[in-house]
Amino acid sequence: MSVVARNLCVTFDTPHGPVEAVRGISFQIGREKVGIVGESGSGKSLTARSILRLLPGQARMTADELSFDGIDVAQASERAMRRIRGKRAGLILQDPKHSLNPVMSAGRQIAESWRVHRGGSRREAMEAAVDLLAQVQIRNPAQVAERYPHELSGGMGQRVMIAMMLAPDPEFLIADEPTSALDATVQAEIMRLIEELASERGMGLMLISHDLPLVSHFCDRVLVMYAGQIVEELKAGELGRARHGYTQGLLSCLPSLSHPRERLNVMQREAEWLA
Repeated sequence: MSVVARNLCVTFDTPHGPVEAVRGISFQIGREKVGIVGESGSGKSLTARSILRLLPGQARMTADELSFDGIDVAQASERAMRRIRGKRAGLILQDPKHSLNPVMSAGRQIAESWRVHRGGSRREAMEAAVDLLAQVQIRNPAQVAERYPHELSGGMGQRVMIAMMLAPDPEFLIADEPTSALDATVQAEIMRLIEELASERGMGLMLISHDLPLVSHFCDRVLVMYAGQIVEELKAGELGRARHGYTQGLLSCLPSLSHPRERLNVMQREAEWLA
C-alpha cells in the first residue's frame, strides 16, 4: 500500500480571484507513520482530504499524480472511491462531539460501519462493535455501546471514533488533530492507542497535528507545511535539527520546563518562504 502525490494543488475561487490553499506539493507514504505539522491554514487537512477526495464543493483539485495503492484518485468514479473510503482508508476527525451522530448510540454507529464494509447480520455487527470498543481499551464496552455521544467524555468519544474507523480493518489511517479537544493525560493515552493499533495491524498512518513534540515522538517522518507548501521533510527523531527557518521558528516558540522564559518567541516570517 502506498499513497503518492505529485504536484498536488487545491484552489478556491474567491471574489478577489483564485486562491491556492495547497500549492504543488509532492510526497509518498507507505506503511509508516508520517506526521504533517504547521500552523492553522497551512493546508494540512486539505492535503489529507484530497487523498479521499472529500474536499468542499467549491474546491478545485489538480495533480500530476494522486494515487492510492495504484488507483488514480483524481479520475476514479465515486463508486470506486467508496471502496477506498472507510474500507481501505479511515479518517479520524478532530472533535467527536461534532463528528459522531448525536441520535445514534455508539455501538450502532460502529456496527453500521462494520455492516457497510463487511456485511453480516445486525447481531454480528453489534458483537463486533463491542469487541472493537474493548480493543480501544474502553471499560465495560457493552454498556458504553448503548450510550449516546452526549453521554461520553471527550476521551471515550475519541475512542469510539477510532473503533468506528477500525471496523472495516483499513490499510491506511488519517488522524486529523485526533487529540486537540483532550487534556494532556488523555492525549497521551489516545496517541499510544493509535500507535499500537497502527503497528499491530500494519497500517500506514498520517497524523496531522500542531504539536511538534507529539509528532516527533510518535511518527517516523515529518512533513512541515507553510502557506500550502511542504517546506521541509525530515526524520521525526531529527526534528530538533531542522534547517528551514519556519520549522526552527515553530520549535523556538515552544515553552520549555527545563529552560523557562519570561516571554515566548514570536514567529519571524521571511518573504522567501513563499517563493
